[in-house]
Amino acid sequence: MSKLVGTAGVSVLGDKSLEFYRDPVAFCEQRIEKHGTRIFQSRLLNKPTSFVCSVEGMKELLCEKSSVFLKDPTDVMHNMYGDNIVTANGEEACLLRLSLTNLFTGKCLASGSDLINSVSERCLKNLSATGEPVSVYPLFKRLGTELVLGLFLNVNPDETPELFQEITALCTLHWHGIISTPISVKVPLWSSGFCTALEAKDKLMDIIKDKLECQRQGFVGYLRDLPLPDASCASQHLLLFISALIPKALASLLTSFTLVLSGAGKEIRNRARADPDYLYYVLLEVQRLWPPFIGGRRIANQDTTLGGFHIPKAYAAMYISHAIHRDPEVFHQPEDFLPERWCGRNAGQEHLLCSLGNGPRNCIGVQLNNVFLKAVCGYLLQHYDWDLSPYSQDLQYKWLPVSRPTVPPMVSFTELELESSATDLPDGPP
Repeated sequence: MSKLVGTAGVSVLGDKSLEFYRDPVAFCEQRIEKHGTRIFQSRLLNKPTSFVCSVEGMKELLCEKSSVFLKDPTDVMHNMYGDNIVTANGEEACLLRLSLTNLFTGKCLASGSDLINSVSERCLKNLSATGEPVSVYPLFKRLGTELVLGLFLNVNPDETPELFQEITALCTLHWHGIISTPISVKVPLWSSGFCTALEAKDKLMDIIKDKLECQRQGFVGYLRDLPLPDASCASQHLLLFISALIPKALASLLTSFTLVLSGAGKEIRNRARADPDYLYYVLLEVQRLWPPFIGGRRIANQDTTLGGFHIPKAYAAMYISHAIHRDPEVFHQPEDFLPERWCGRNAGQEHLLCSLGNGPRNCIGVQLNNVFLKAVCGYLLQHYDWDLSPYSQDLQYKWLPVSRPTVPPMVSFTELELESSATDLPDGPP
């Protein structure tokens, strides 16, 4: 057992949170190069923290020792979302997962396919109509919002536009609580961002409770019938499912997909258009290189080890998806976009990605995310060619709170000839 390399510094003065939040990728790359290892320590959120940047370290943290490294009960997610499957630990988390899993698989998942297809068409059918370039990130965020509100709350922007706009605005305010200093202050004519987010949460909960009382169909109906621990559990989870997290994650991945397949990516685009298996590999490679979230955080509930390094009890552990997905021990030419790796050297290794978590505590909606991506990307491929407009743009990424280009990219879409387009892609891998 070795001592963690690096230093956690002293309380407050040694904290590196600001440096990490400015550029988490550079933060990790500099320390990996300095220490010669992909597991090291520093101080984050004023807590000694081990940073995990290797595939083996991630598997140990999230899979083999998932009962040792727990979710932090003081995390801001708990303030914003309350008790739910993301913030729970131990037996409570296991029971919630057992209850909720059926909502994201099988019959329930299949029942949303018509909605997913109709939303994709409504949001994407006129991309080339004006001949003007489109700012794709907000376009995809709007599409993601329509998907989650339609699927989880039965809210359609055409049928109830005012309610849709109200919920969208409240979700945006609520999201700001995640990226605000967790201090609730309200004085005449001014409220802190965190306070405003908590007020938005209360209003969203009122809408959700009303839906649970009145709706009998769709996802809300399925959720009502589940054996959940208490009366508030269903509403807390609906708050999580309709929040800005999912639209932003989808917008991040769809933006990256659009950018990497623009311009010189035409050959890849044509192949993905013709071969659903290859489209699957493209989407895996997009998730590998541009994970929507930088990673996740756990707390050790006992003395343990990671990668042979000693981790004291109460230490935090932060896994970094961006670095894990570029681990050269697993992914050769880690910086290159190579969809073929998933039918070659890395065939069958999808489980090594952690863009939406990994192990027994991974995101419960992974299959739903894949269905969303396949439907939307399939629609784009079957109806359009596209390119950056202008061709030269600053595509430097920012990684927090969600990965995307710092400057919103502009893309021009050209509609394909009718005879070469199709409404649906053939079935491919799930």
